[in-house]
Amino acid sequence: MTDIPDKGLTEFKRGDEIQLTIDDAAYEGKTVGRKGGFVVFVEGAVPGDVVRARLFKVKKNFAEAKVVAIEQPSPLRTTPQCDHFGVCGGCKWQHVDYEAQLRFKRQHVVDAFERIGGFSNPEVLPIIGSDEKYFYRNKMEFSFSDQEWLVAPPVRVDLGETNNDSAPTTAGGLQLRNATAFLSLDPSNPPPSTHNLYLGLHVPQRYDKVLDIKECHLQSPESNAVLTFTRAFALQSGLAVYNSDTHTGYFRFLVIRQSKRTAELMVNLVTFEDRPEIMERYADEVCAVVPGVTTVVNTINAKKAQIAFGEVEKVYRGSGVIHERLGNHTFSISASSFFQTNTAQAERLYTVARSFADLGPMDVVWDLYSGTGSIAMFVSDAVKSVIGIESVESAVTDARRNAERNNVTNCTFISGDLKDRLTKETGWMNAQNKPDVLIIDPPRSGMHAKVVEEILSLSPSRIVYVSCNPTTQARDVKLLCAEKYALRKLQPVDMFPHTYHIENVAVLQARAR
Repeated sequence: MTDIPDKGLTEFKRGDEIQLTIDDAAYEGKTVGRKGGFVVFVEGAVPGDVVRARLFKVKKNFAEAKVVAIEQPSPLRTTPQCDHFGVCGGCKWQHVDYEAQLRFKRQHVVDAFERIGGFSNPEVLPIIGSDEKYFYRNKMEFSFSDQEWLVAPPVRVDLGETNNDSAPTTAGGLQLRNATAFLSLDPSNPPPSTHNLYLGLHVPQRYDKVLDIKECHLQSPESNAVLTFTRAFALQSGLAVYNSDTHTGYFRFLVIRQSKRTAELMVNLVTFEDRPEIMERYADEVCAVVPGVTTVVNTINAKKAQIAFGEVEKVYRGSGVIHERLGNHTFSISASSFFQTNTAQAERLYTVARSFADLGPMDVVWDLYSGTGSIAMFVSDAVKSVIGIESVESAVTDARRNAERNNVTNCTFISGDLKDRLTKETGWMNAQNKPDVLIIDPPRSGMHAKVVEEILSLSPSRIVYVSCNPTTQARDVKLLCAEKYALRKLQPVDMFPHTYHIENVAVLQARAR
């Protein structure tokens, strides 16, 4: 084992092994150990561990390493529930006690606003954790590939019976590992296809191969049954996986959406071409194997772009949508709609946003990056009117339908890019709809600089900024507070247990002039 002296990490090279005591958690699921005054970012460790780690990147002032062996496990360690943990990358923190996860996530918000935002001792409220630790997602997207990712299993530690976050293994009478009553399909017979075919999740940084997932603890047992059936169906169909190099093949993605409040279940098979005879058979059999399936959709993507969207959506069973409830409203979710993937936590997140906005009956609210209108409708009964602006046309269509379905008459949804809608295309603005409150929920990249400028020109009295990335949120809030606003408080909400992701709500108040 190589020890790193104080003279610097540059004396060492990739492949060297060192012993480290892990001090803290870092962003993106990494942890931090220190050696000779230098920082080593370690993958696969838990704060409190003593580990042997192998360096794979060495820079002047820091290094990156992966765990080779756990020499002394941290008291914060817990036993992962998933057999795929440590490989697929979907749940990087399944080996960390959940209460510790929450502490690390809250601290990430604090660090982002102090270091990036430049705020001294910001008020960060206690984090709101998730009641559901497993099977909390209402949407999962699995990829087909003709290349399987094979890797040595990760370093594991036998912790006995210390884990309290056990995941259920059955629901609705479905045995996750035995959902093999495939009607005309007989999984015991070798498939007639000579094609390699795997269905699962991409490992981090690899988009050409997938980990062939047998059981995922993120969505539901029914979802696992659909996954298992679909793999067997695809193998026995004799059809190949789509190949972007040759622009041939059939199977591309399997997207499963499941309502937590209405129990409706959508299966969306994304394919390269239209084969009605295959889809009719698939729809019949998946509905019989998993009786909870309420609608089957075939999205056809004939382009090279490897995305689970397409030019055509054909509905083979049911209505082509599922419905989900948030607060007093019911939302229609189509195959291509965006909707928060943790229903229960989304409701808590929106409740925080509504409370922070301090809404009054005469307020005009603008909801920027409004998606399918879920936040707009959630606050609509407390205000005079809401205007939602969204760049994805299909989401705007869904938002209008959702408002109509729920008899919400004070929400207006506008399609367009914000940096254009707020600058070049101002004909829709007038004195009557000038915002008192802005609610902002941008993508991970945060707001475009022109959007920040226009928000400052609009000068609403209050801004509620909802973000899935505290680092870009802190950057944007810094710009807003440098001009006209004061940051009042921050509320982290954990939408994704066992991952390093964290949602955060910030409220800004216009400073007195």
